[in-house]
Amino acid sequence: MIDALVSPFAEFAFMRRALIGCLALSLSAPPIGVFLVLRRMSLMGDVMGHAILPGAAIGFLLAGMSLFAMSLGAFASGLAVALAAGLVARTTILREDASLAGFYLVSLALGVLIVSMRGSNVDLLHVLFGTVLALDDAAILLLAAIATVSLAALAVIYRPLVLECFDPQYLRSVSKLSSPTHLVFLILVVLNLVAGFQALGTLMAVGIMLLPAVAARFWSNDVSGMILVAMAMAFAASVAGLLISYYANLPTGPTIILICGVFYLLSVLVGVKGGLIWGFMPRKHLEA
Repeated sequence: MIDALVSPFAEFAFMRRALIGCLALSLSAPPIGVFLVLRRMSLMGDVMGHAILPGAAIGFLLAGMSLFAMSLGAFASGLAVALAAGLVARTTILREDASLAGFYLVSLALGVLIVSMRGSNVDLLHVLFGTVLALDDAAILLLAAIATVSLAALAVIYRPLVLECFDPQYLRSVSKLSSPTHLVFLILVVLNLVAGFQALGTLMAVGIMLLPAVAARFWSNDVSGMILVAMAMAFAASVAGLLISYYANLPTGPTIILICGVFYLLSVLVGVKGGLIWGFMPRKHLEA
């Protein structure tokens, strides 16, 4: 049993690189997802996951499967969409969710069109669904750098970010950190989607960010507890997904995200903080 779990990573370098890349993603993306959930911005993560596609596609069009060009284009595109959607919401009658929906649809269509102009269907599938088993040393370094920057930045803005989740009006009244904190947080969202895009593709990157974060809400009421649970779930799903895809010959990225989905469904059912099964358990007299 132990040999079956260890041998794929011991024998094959591409499996080790995939494991390291998934570990980096599991350390940085789920904490961002936790704050997206707490700020009721979960759908924004999905929108931004598609918003990076045109930039990545332009990088692909100009330089082929270049890590630097596609990452730079994805980051610029994602940040531009986030800022543009916020500007439209603040200067027009549209609410932010409607503004994001518009940019989401345009970004997805434009990105697919750009990739299709030059690349093959295989290239398009690589951009949309990622190639986690094909991560090279440069991609690993990029993922590790983004994870390091993300964790360091979160440590710096942690307190105002938590306060903004629960009482944004109070933060605005006592500090000028609200707007800078929001901007740094948006940058971190885009950075981690760029990292996820390298391994899981634009359509799957948001999965490892949000599914563990949503599931963690059923196991802890404390922000730090949610972050730790989300990290653990993301890494466990990554290891399980890599092993299942290896032995069952399945696509790796979708398998990892499906395992995250299984953790989410189990959390909905048996999570100790509001799971369905616990809701049907008899309660003590006068217990809320």
